[in-house]
Amino acid sequence: MSNLLATGSSALIAFQRALSTVSHNVANINTPGYSRQRTEFEARDGTFYGYGYQGNGVQIVDVRRMADSLATSRLLDSGGELSRLQQLSVLSSRMDSLFSEKATGISAPWSSFFDAASALSSNAAGSADRESLLAQANALTTRFRQIDQHLDGLDVEVNAGLTAATGEVNRLAKEIAQLNGQIGGNTNPSGDLLDRRDQLISELVSYTGGNAVTQDGGLVNVFSAGGQPLVVGATASKLVTVADPFRPERLQVALETNNQRVTLDKRALGGQIGGLIEFRTTVLDPAVAELGRVATSLAQTFNAGHNAGMDLYGQMGADFFALSAPRMSSHAGNTGNASFQTSLGNTGALNAQNVLLRFDGTNWQATHPDTGAAIPMTGTGTAADPLVVNGVELVLASGTPATNDRFLLQPTAGAAGNIKVAISDPSRIAAATPVKATTDLTNTGSGKLSALKVTDATNANLLAPADIEFIDATQYTIDGTGPFTYTPGQTISHNGWSLTLDGAPAAGDTFTVGPTGANSSDNGNAKLLANLDDARVLNGGTMTLNGAIGGLTTQVGSAARQADYSAQAQQVIHDQAQAARDSISGVNLDEEAADLMRLQQAYQAAAQIIAAADTLFQSLLGATRR
Repeated sequence: MSNLLATGSSALIAFQRALSTVSHNVANINTPGYSRQRTEFEARDGTFYGYGYQGNGVQIVDVRRMADSLATSRLLDSGGELSRLQQLSVLSSRMDSLFSEKATGISAPWSSFFDAASALSSNAAGSADRESLLAQANALTTRFRQIDQHLDGLDVEVNAGLTAATGEVNRLAKEIAQLNGQIGGNTNPSGDLLDRRDQLISELVSYTGGNAVTQDGGLVNVFSAGGQPLVVGATASKLVTVADPFRPERLQVALETNNQRVTLDKRALGGQIGGLIEFRTTVLDPAVAELGRVATSLAQTFNAGHNAGMDLYGQMGADFFALSAPRMSSHAGNTGNASFQTSLGNTGALNAQNVLLRFDGTNWQATHPDTGAAIPMTGTGTAADPLVVNGVELVLASGTPATNDRFLLQPTAGAAGNIKVAISDPSRIAAATPVKATTDLTNTGSGKLSALKVTDATNANLLAPADIEFIDATQYTIDGTGPFTYTPGQTISHNGWSLTLDGAPAAGDTFTVGPTGANSSDNGNAKLLANLDDARVLNGGTMTLNGAIGGLTTQVGSAARQADYSAQAQQVIHDQAQAARDSISGVNLDEEAADLMRLQQAYQAAAQIIAAADTLFQSLLGATRR
């Protein structure tokens, strides 16, 4: 009878504790990272009574945490990659909206500016058209500066994101290390404690990417995507933000461990931090540089065309746009005191790519900052022989470089934020061709002037009057110099201008070329300016300014779409990994309800066993009282 009571009591206690496990599962159905638990029963050792062994009931040997390390590892990997791609996609999409929307993009004011230049070519002396061109030019430069300012704001957001993320990483790593200390060496750790650690690891990896490796004793080591140790046993490393050695306003991420600090590049981190760094290096920086290249090319090309014209005051055109010099930054660790003076050179060779210059003790070497690939460069750095790289000229202005001194050249970054209209007087717009040609009224031949244009606006004698006199149909002189051979249709060039003749000149025919003069309604240069957006001045003369604008918008849009597609694909992979984990570790209410009913019935049956034992005991007591 005592055996019957003990057996019933063991069952009652076991089923009560199993019911507590089921209720614990149901209570944590919405707890992130929770793994369902299952009570493991085992028969108690029986007692030998001579005729054989008789059972002594049941006991609970374990409350098992339902988890699969492979499924958890897959979910960890997919979660870190998903965080990286989502961060990249969100920021890239914001940039795409900035460039593609009419209200914020560059295309609308760009078209309006060249439309105003075209309108001026139809009425070169009109004050309203001149005012309109200046207004549209100011609107265009303002839009350049606004976009550049927005891009700078995104850079500041990246800095803020890195600061916040490193703080979270340090908090999570510290908690994981503390949990490792509690779990390590424990042969039967709490399932809830293990879940808490796994959840913290998942959150940590969402910031840094990487993986977790379980070692002997139940400790888990966590490594970043690049293999850098974040948590080793009960010791946590620390992430800090440090200033970029070339650009102090920009933050980088470094790992502090064993009293050493190692700066991490974009390949060493995944997750949100990796997404922030990747966005900055692969989307933001190229867009800033390309926007600057467009602004720089516009300024150089339009200035060159404007310099070749004449304004209403009878003066040669001055620069229409003002632009800052290319940016050159020295490394914080340089030991020399050299400084460079930079200037723009050949527009066709201008490249938005950054260049790293290093002094080896004798010569300067140019390489790509990320890949280390050599970049062609000529010159020695003197005023007579400047260093020329990617369309930029560099002159050592002062100081002396030391061996291994480094400089970062950003040919076009920030240029869009500094472009301005250099003139404010509409009469200073050089719409006229600076020289004009006239035909002597006494000419007897059929030669007529055609295609007069300026070929070298810098020629000191461009505005000097010149007489072209034909000795006969095959020879001519210029201001008495010559004779020069003439064939019908050939170009006649002198003092930075050129022209052609239609028809056949006769002996004694004279043509005069001289300055256009003030208040001219000539529109020759305005027509050239209006078509500069289609001038092939970029990429060695293979790309137009319009093509560059379209290419920039496409570049940003393509990066945003690619990031979005990748994020969507990774979301599917992550959902599959989550489903695989939940199929093992997730709480199923139907299953728990069935277990609850089964255990409740078993509990009631165990209670009946105890009741039966009590009845027998009471019967025995009653029999002994007689």
